[in-house]
Amino acid sequence: MSIAKILSEGPRFIFVGGKGGVGKTIIAAAIALYSSKNNQKTLLASLNPVHSLTNLFKKDLTSGKIQKISKDYELYAVEVDISDVVDKYRENVSTRLREFLKWAEIPLDPTPFIDIATTNPAFQESAMFDKVMDMILIEGKNFDRIVFDTAAVANAIRLLSLSNIYGLWLKKMIESRKEALGLRAQLSFRKDEVMKEIQKDPVMNDLIQLNEKFSKVKDILTNPSYTRFFFVTLLQALPISVVIRFMNSVKSYNIPVGGVIVNQIITRSDMEKDESNYLKAKYEEQLHYFEQLKKNVGVENIVGHVRQFSHDIIGLDDLELVVKDLLEFKIG
Repeated sequence: MSIAKILSEGPRFIFVGGKGGVGKTIIAAAIALYSSKNNQKTLLASLNPVHSLTNLFKKDLTSGKIQKISKDYELYAVEVDISDVVDKYRENVSTRLREFLKWAEIPLDPTPFIDIATTNPAFQESAMFDKVMDMILIEGKNFDRIVFDTAAVANAIRLLSLSNIYGLWLKKMIESRKEALGLRAQLSFRKDEVMKEIQKDPVMNDLIQLNEKFSKVKDILTNPSYTRFFFVTLLQALPISVVIRFMNSVKSYNIPVGGVIVNQIITRSDMEKDESNYLKAKYEEQLHYFEQLKKNVGVENIVGHVRQFSHDIIGLDDLELVVKDLLEFKIG
């Protein structure tokens, strides 16, 4: 199936991932441009801590605010500012921890607990997942399609894995909070007043709202009518092996796979023009790896091919060339 056919089926949330250095940003941007040219108001969102959309579009996107990219199409872009996301997430966690200790009547300074919670290695991934949830639920109402340019494969796997464990954590937290509040009511001599306080418990209310938000997002992430994940690879051993492992991981989280896009392909004409044997050797090598890729992922799952260009892809005119390749070019 072609990428054009898959996109025509209407998935509103596109994730683009793969090993670092395979050209995820260019492919994500090309998909976003193609969508906007087909009368879809499209947002391209970079989740990569090392952003490159500013350089790609020659437009300062470092503010973390959504900006329009094309005057001809409804194409918008944003480089998600992780520092702002983490600061807000840290503030929220701090507030809830202080409330939790206050309601539990524990006479301790909450600062050490806050420091431990907000310096956890998974804290940034959790904050980013919260940001992704907000973008899906809020910006999803403002745009016809959102294309997420994810970080390197290891970060993306952790991000996606949160979609699986986040719900389990929330359920446990809600159950634990209910037990704690119930025990407090049983032990209290002022049961009527305590029950009134429990009904307004900010921690429980926060957990319930968060669980409702997560449930909505999980339904979207696991529905092929709404979400597809595309993988970008080069015709090299390591990127291909990463894609194979990554596809299995994504499938285990029940996130629908859109397919594999092969990038930076040496064409036969370029090989024939080269007087040295270098491109000939690389051309034959990539044909070998292409056969391996087809064998491992299935030829039906290879949905796009993009040439190796002689220059860096910068600006909308260059992206048009990538879009043309995605629609028309085939290896060989």
